[in-house]
Amino acid sequence: MEEREFTFSDADFAKIKKIVYDYAGIDLNESKKNLVYNRLAKRVRFLQLSSFAEYVRYVQHHGEEEFVHLINAITTNLTFFFRENHHFDYLGQTLLPECLKKNAAERKIRIWSAGCSTGEEPYSIAMVLKECVPASWDARVLATDLDSNVVATAQQGIYPLERLKGVELERKKRFFLKGKGEQEGLARVKPDLAKAIDFGQLNLMDEWPIRAPLDAIFCRNVVIYFDKPTQAKLFDRYAELLPIGGHLFVGHSESLHNVCDRFELLGKTIYRKIR
Repeated sequence: MEEREFTFSDADFAKIKKIVYDYAGIDLNESKKNLVYNRLAKRVRFLQLSSFAEYVRYVQHHGEEEFVHLINAITTNLTFFFRENHHFDYLGQTLLPECLKKNAAERKIRIWSAGCSTGEEPYSIAMVLKECVPASWDARVLATDLDSNVVATAQQGIYPLERLKGVELERKKRFFLKGKGEQEGLARVKPDLAKAIDFGQLNLMDEWPIRAPLDAIFCRNVVIYFDKPTQAKLFDRYAELLPIGGHLFVGHSESLHNVCDRFELLGKTIYRKIR
């Protein structure tokens, strides 16, 4: 067995697991023990600590300041533009036309990307908004994530060109600027698209500074980290922000079945609020 740089006992893992659950609602099972060690060993080294027991004490002493570093280290932020493209087809072809009729009086549309990661999801939503909603409307995306590092990346809106493989050529031309010189191989989101999104760091377990009603919530590949009671609480809170008929989009491996009965499944992990 490979000798580890730092002592990492079952008791250390149990303490970190409890801290992560209490702070962020994330349920780490036993299979994540090696991942936790590998992700946090860099942090332990950076802080010049000698063991995970010492790191646990450090976290407990520093509270919120260190919680953020801990969560940033252990969460995975894998995403790309127009991931699960059928969601964006539905948004453009069905949901937004409904919103244009339903919201005609106030001419306002709000969509929340809850767990926006490095920004590909909210920028994809914003592109569809720009394509389908008249410029005179107030149509915006709220984009939040627990990980402050990925929110900062999302706000920059700069991506390697290979990350744009899922973006159609016309969209690339309309919404991105291709880098030159030192920026060769990169693309930047155009200011007009960036202005349609409000980014912020948010822990879904905390109070939300988000006002109802929203037209849709994208919470995709987020609740896979949560146990069933936490999922039930979260989906119920989402329902409170949505009107009857409001939409919730979840990830391809996620389901509200036997978790929350306030939504009906329309198919392909698209749900509509019914009560």
